[in-house]
Amino acid sequence: MNKEILYVADAVSNEKGVSKTVIFEAIEAALASAARKRHGGDIDVRVSIDRNTGGYQTFRRWLVVEGETSENPEREMIVDMARMDEPNIMPGEFVEEEIESVEFGRIAAQSAKQVIVQKVREAERQQIVDKYIERKGSLVMGIVKRVERGNVLLDMGENVEVFVAREEMIPREIVRPGDRMRAWLKDVRMEPRGPLLYGSRTAPEFLIELFKLEIPEVGQGMIQIKGAARDPGSRAKIAVKAMDHRLDPVGACVGMRGSRVQSVTNELAGERVDIVVFDDNPVQFVINAMSPADVVSVVVDEDTHTMDVAVTEEKLAQAIGRGGQNVRLASYLTGWQLNVMTQTEADAKSQSEGARIANVFVSALDIDLEMAEVLVNEGFSSLEEIAYVPVAEFLEIEGFDEGMVEELRQRARNALLTNAIASEESEEAEPELLLADLASMTPDIEARLRAGGVNSSEDLAEMATDELAELAALDEETAGRLIVEARAPWFK
Repeated sequence: MNKEILYVADAVSNEKGVSKTVIFEAIEAALASAARKRHGGDIDVRVSIDRNTGGYQTFRRWLVVEGETSENPEREMIVDMARMDEPNIMPGEFVEEEIESVEFGRIAAQSAKQVIVQKVREAERQQIVDKYIERKGSLVMGIVKRVERGNVLLDMGENVEVFVAREEMIPREIVRPGDRMRAWLKDVRMEPRGPLLYGSRTAPEFLIELFKLEIPEVGQGMIQIKGAARDPGSRAKIAVKAMDHRLDPVGACVGMRGSRVQSVTNELAGERVDIVVFDDNPVQFVINAMSPADVVSVVVDEDTHTMDVAVTEEKLAQAIGRGGQNVRLASYLTGWQLNVMTQTEADAKSQSEGARIANVFVSALDIDLEMAEVLVNEGFSSLEEIAYVPVAEFLEIEGFDEGMVEELRQRARNALLTNAIASEESEEAEPELLLADLASMTPDIEARLRAGGVNSSEDLAEMATDELAELAALDEETAGRLIVEARAPWFK
């Protein structure tokens, strides 16, 4: 019987491609189940098989628990009783007692069969997860097994399938069973029915991985891919950077007569790919990303993380693209919110913004409009800049001396402090109650109050009871209740 166990472990392990440890654990579970049935009761049984000889022992065991009594004496033993035999045992450990083992005969083998099948199935699933979890985020290729309502199932062999949902497929792409197809491995999950692999053909990462596959310089690290944006099936932009200044990253990616990028385009069902040179300067990167449109000027607003991109009138449609496609992809690729406009619109907006800033300077710094316009023209756009920009930069402006600069800086700091205090008081102030918000107020009473010149709850709170009663023709009880409700914010 001992040799029978070793034979079963060898045979199943070789046939199913799982480790012998899994098979031995399945047989141990089956023998433990058989032993429990023979001895009866809700007992806990452990079987230990010698992996070399096939011999095995069976143990009944009790979980050591704290307390004076056990809720399940068939499976648990209080710590004081356990320590009579094993003084050092701790709660959470087990007390074991060897019992008679059942033979690994026909009944035990039948009992083990189902457990072994289940364990083998679990082991096979885990092998799939372990194998493909390392490939998550890479390309996989399989044969289209089934197409249902736009969802595609790829057969990877060895009972492995990749599910590509309809929304992860390139629109209008024609796919038939038997076609070979690539996908980007998006996720690997263990579901109740087994492991499920999820793929995507619309993710920007799919485009990046295709470039790594088709462009040797990318795979070798000579060219870095800094990002990608896609409108699947229509158009995409990808940002590349050469690690050696002597290398042309765009030319390397395009290839001889466009052969390299054409391979990528074919895989993407004809999706047009714009290759953009990455630049550490955000403005230059945006200009590159707006290609093929020519950018005339760019205005950056770092606070809102936006850029106003100006182009000539005749290039406006090209810069925006069909349905805003070009500017949308450029915005996603660069990470900046891009506002595309004509040069005329940009000039008008700049003048309007300059006039607004100049008026702020006139009001806050108590200077004339001419000096305010000089500051705007020199690039100052906020009180913070005037308050904290180094004096040396001010002195470069014609007509400015140290005394004037220091006075301007001090006025700017005072204005900022005043604004901060006003803002804090505004945040802390309780919102004033409206007349209609008072619980005892009616539309008729409110109309009479407004006719008498009482337009807010604050006005009402300042009145005396008899004064209010006479003004609004109310009884003193109602008048007193309204005044108390109006004064509630004071006490709060």
